[in-house]
Amino acid sequence: MHAAAGVREHPAQPLPRRDLTRVHPDWLRPEGLPPHVGAAMSTRQGGASSAPWDGMNLGTAVGDDAAAVARNRGAFAQAIGATPVYLKQVHGARVVHLGLQDAQAQAVPHEADASLASEPGIACTVLVADCLPLLFAAPEGRAVAAVHAGWRGLALGVVEAALHALCEAARCDAGDVRVWLGACIGPRRFEVGADVLQAFGADPARPDPLRFAPRAGGPSGKWLADLPLLARDRLQAAGVRAVSGGAWCTVEEPSRFFSYRRDGPTGRMAAAIWIRR
Repeated sequence: MHAAAGVREHPAQPLPRRDLTRVHPDWLRPEGLPPHVGAAMSTRQGGASSAPWDGMNLGTAVGDDAAAVARNRGAFAQAIGATPVYLKQVHGARVVHLGLQDAQAQAVPHEADASLASEPGIACTVLVADCLPLLFAAPEGRAVAAVHAGWRGLALGVVEAALHALCEAARCDAGDVRVWLGACIGPRRFEVGADVLQAFGADPARPDPLRFAPRAGGPSGKWLADLPLLARDRLQAAGVRAVSGGAWCTVEEPSRFFSYRRDGPTGRMAAAIWIRR
């Protein structure tokens, strides 16, 4: 993966031992976040679902058995030691500020692609199976946010919207925020057309090959896009300096990650962030 100029990698910080003992060893443990913050991203390991959703499918709208998904969601909540609040994701740029009422069992999911929390124990959670999850943390864990960013949401400004809401809630500057990028479709696999280039202001006749590489040996009018790098561009332009992660490709690791583009019907992984109680 390529890091955008001016955006530095933040050194890794392991989760406290109490979290390491609960979270499945194959799951991703975000680094570079404040000690007051907990975060994790599931993989397909550790769940109860059968193929093609095997095993830790956390999505309810993908055709999987509802009882299996409920068991998986219960296991995920127990593993992270917080209450995940899921969204009805629509590839937009809306951000919702979650409260205790949203953590109730019967709460209706918000239609949004990013969530923010400033109270302990509420896990902002997004589901992915190729799209990019981003986890945001304000200084001292004053607020956290989770973002679901496919190319449409990224182009619409979901990253900037979440950052603005987080900074407003935590009364901090963008340069104080730490961001982790999770697993998504990688730059060797994300084939896109001219509409995607144009959504990011790129000229299909002369695109930046780091962000939109010509599709060698493939059909004309197709490029390979670097979704994590495009997100880093947005973060850098907004003033964020501490960014980590973004090194995993969901398509290239079928035993570890769900991928809609690779498999079609498949499960969903969750990336979650919360303020520790």
